Amino acid sequence: MLIEMTNLPEIVLDFLKGLLVFDESHPLLFTHFHFWAFFAIVFALFSLLKNKVLLRNTYLFFVSLFFYYKTSGLFILILVFITIYNYLAGRWLHTRKKKQTRTFALALSVVVNLSILCYFKYAYFLTDVVNDLTGFEFRVFDIFSWVGNEITGSNRFSVDVILLPVGISFYTFQAISYIMDVYRRRIKPVRNIFDFGFYVSFFPQLVAGPIVRASEFIPQLHRKYFLSRRQFGIAVFWIMNGLVKKIVLSDYIAVNFIDRVFENPLLYTGFENLMALFGYSLQIYADFSGYTDIAIGVAMLMGFYLPKNFRSPYKAKSPSEFWKRWHISLSRWLQDYLYIPLGGNRRVGFGSFCILIVIAAVGTFLTGSLWVALGVGAVTLVVGLIAIFVPKKRGQIGAEINRMDTMLLGGLWHGASWNFMIWGGLNGLGMVVQHIWERWSVYGRTLAILIVTIGLRLLSIYVPQPVFNLLFVWSAVIFVGNFVRMIYNLCGGKKAWQWLQDAWAIFQNYVFVTFVFMFFRSGSNLNPAEANETAWNTAKNMVNQMGGHWDLSKIPDITLHYWNVFLLILLGMVIHWLPENFKRRYRVWFAKMPLPLMAVVCALIVFIIYQFITADLQSFIYFQF
Repeated sequence: MLIEMTNLPEIVLDFLKGLLVFDESHPLLFTHFHFWAFFAIVFALFSLLKNKVLLRNTYLFFVSLFFYYKTSGLFILILVFITIYNYLAGRWLHTRKKKQTRTFALALSVVVNLSILCYFKYAYFLTDVVNDLTGFEFRVFDIFSWVGNEITGSNRFSVDVILLPVGISFYTFQAISYIMDVYRRRIKPVRNIFDFGFYVSFFPQLVAGPIVRASEFIPQLHRKYFLSRRQFGIAVFWIMNGLVKKIVLSDYIAVNFIDRVFENPLLYTGFENLMALFGYSLQIYADFSGYTDIAIGVAMLMGFYLPKNFRSPYKAKSPSEFWKRWHISLSRWLQDYLYIPLGGNRRVGFGSFCILIVIAAVGTFLTGSLWVALGVGAVTLVVGLIAIFVPKKRGQIGAEINRMDTMLLGGLWHGASWNFMIWGGLNGLGMVVQHIWERWSVYGRTLAILIVTIGLRLLSIYVPQPVFNLLFVWSAVIFVGNFVRMIYNLCGGKKAWQWLQDAWAIFQNYVFVTFVFMFFRSGSNLNPAEANETAWNTAKNMVNQMGGHWDLSKIPDITLHYWNVFLLILLGMVIHWLPENFKRRYRVWFAKMPLPLMAVVCALIVFIIYQFITADLQSFIYFQF
């Protein structure tokens, strides 16, 4: 007993050290018990300060800094710098009267923010570009680690590897939106640095969004705390909903099926590769929207409201609509601060063409193929000539170029690797084709897709490649749909079957988005130094398996072997496609439950979640962006 009492101070010290010191192997995640213990303590103290606005905001600012430290360690210094710099920049910008000075201040602030982001996110890419141009063999060098080693007088930090700070893309974009809104005089600069720090670092959405707009969140800083009984129920619902999405859907199907297939597609059949692809489209939605749901619920409990980031994206009937439903905060950010400044749907400027040319150069460096640059360059030249000599088409062409630029840069926002460029480019191409397609009659569409289908069939015969087989099957499916629609029109049909047309459009768009996600997933969890080659090989191998020979006799056995995973995927998509009014009703029903019954339901949900927890909890996918 005496020995136990003697060791008690050491036990307490070790516990406090584990609680307060950053541990890379145990970051604070929404799916960890430690986070909920942390939040319980934070909320208990918050309840004492909730109506003392300045003290409350200051408290939550320091709590958020501690949360980020427990998630990212010394990268907290980057967050502190961005907070201080943008607070001072916003104050200084607001006092400037001359337009030239204000424009210079804005440009400087954007350059500083993007320089920090680019250093951590694109150092490997820029190093590769310089090496390709010069023939040298430069290697990345982490100057921040070097400074840390100089200060500590040790070699504690590795200078040969640049690690990406968690959530840097999100809080950098948030800081830029603040500077832009101050410049446009949509808001006045925040007077208190603790209020501003709270806006930048609010811990529920700090590391994976949603990206909070200054004009929407800063007014909430000065409101007194209010949480109705119904709002409390809704907040608890979002937390439970997010945990179920993340652990029951995303993590379980990833660990037990999807990750295995993507790790080595050649070991699995074409059917397994196809199911892994469709499974991933559910996984990434459940993972990312699950984080957002939890963030919204936690913030709501403290009286703050975050924007909705997802709106049943797989119900979209077109690529453009998909991006109005998927990662809405990023889509709106890109629209307001990139697409519209480029000219939006009104005009195309020199900058729009420059971006396409730069992207062609980027593609050349990442693939080592001159054909990529020549192809993009030729398309750019043709489009430019049409814009010059056919004035009536100039507005439409400008809008499509600006959309393509926005999606390409949106892809690069996720990372400077070939797979993200393809992903962004295909999304942009999908939007361009959609807008052209909508301007054609059903007869023109049917004829066009018939020509494409015949061409792909000839390619699959005379230039046998799995990718042509895959594209031929899909174009044939689209042709059948358009042919039926054409016959229906010829027979005098109107809109009595509009629901069927909508379902067909949703199905087509869902398949398109799913296949595009193949390039997103194939390298998104890799070190930037190896992402390009590995991602391309993974995507190529999956296409080869799906477009190759299928042994249909194996499908029943495969389905039986993975019945639990396939059932979860099916169940997840059925719930996703439920009518929004129905979902709203059961949210309200949950929120209105008597508190004892709500506690019992939550306990049951937690018990079910516990049955699905894997040995090693998975990080949220968007932490790496």
